[in-house]
Amino acid sequence: MNVKTPSKLEKIFAAGHVAVTSECGPPRGSDPDSIVKKAELIKNHVDAINVTDNQTSVVRMSSLAACIRIKLMGLEPILQMVTRDRNRIALQSDILGAASFDIHNILCLSGDHQSFGDNKQGQNVHDLDSMQLVQTVRYMRDEGKFLGGEEIKRPPRMFVGAAANPFADPFEIRVPRLAKKVTCGAEFIQTQCIYNLDRFEEWMKRIRDRGLHEKVYIMAGMTPMKSVGMARYMKNRVPGMDVPDDVVKRLEGTPKEKQAEEGIKICVEAMERLKSCKGVAGFHIMAIEWEEKVPEIVEKAGLFPRPAVD
Repeated sequence: MNVKTPSKLEKIFAAGHVAVTSECGPPRGSDPDSIVKKAELIKNHVDAINVTDNQTSVVRMSSLAACIRIKLMGLEPILQMVTRDRNRIALQSDILGAASFDIHNILCLSGDHQSFGDNKQGQNVHDLDSMQLVQTVRYMRDEGKFLGGEEIKRPPRMFVGAAANPFADPFEIRVPRLAKKVTCGAEFIQTQCIYNLDRFEEWMKRIRDRGLHEKVYIMAGMTPMKSVGMARYMKNRVPGMDVPDDVVKRLEGTPKEKQAEEGIKICVEAMERLKSCKGVAGFHIMAIEWEEKVPEIVEKAGLFPRPAVD
């Protein structure tokens, strides 16, 4: 059966609009004020708000709880769910929990290795991998059944996403790997932060060559640079990140007090260029702990006001 989801994000894509989403990191505590304040900053400039799930393996308020807070504000959350921390029982349970609050978007991820975080002795679970999690959500939605085969009373109605990194090595397997996620049932894709536009456009060309852009909505991931120090760190220390030398040099040649402004300008220029890249269906702006800049970026990129959908 083909189950139509009530996802606002899916409706934006289906109507042919360029979608815009952004990201909020939950707090390192139980006070909900920070997630509410972040959502308030960006709510008028995005179609949905993606909530990270213990990003970098650091313990935070659960993504599900933060998504519920956003949903109760009348906004559209995207639940991030990683396979690192839960087995298939817990994953299905949390999917049902999200569905009970009518959360209609999910992004299925593996999660950062625990060695990056504050509980290095923690054990990876990975009972399912990210592709199998995509399959699980689609099975629960489309077949209305648990993985064990029994019927679900009120199945989840979720628009299902996955992640892709166009810049990881070897480059040759990037598109075939994406094709596998589409085969598993991914309906939208959110990419790694894009700085090497030439390489990203080559990735998109290979996607178009296989017709994948007609089977999945691709959201280009954008992260504004705050400083040349951030650019150097992402270039040299973050695995799977591709920051060209000219980006670093451009920030190096900018006075320190104006580097953040220049970083935003670089981000907007990239969005302007990629708007004309066939197959790019939207932008996901990852400005963690810099949410106040998201409205400026969206407006300068010519993507405001956001369209209304029924």
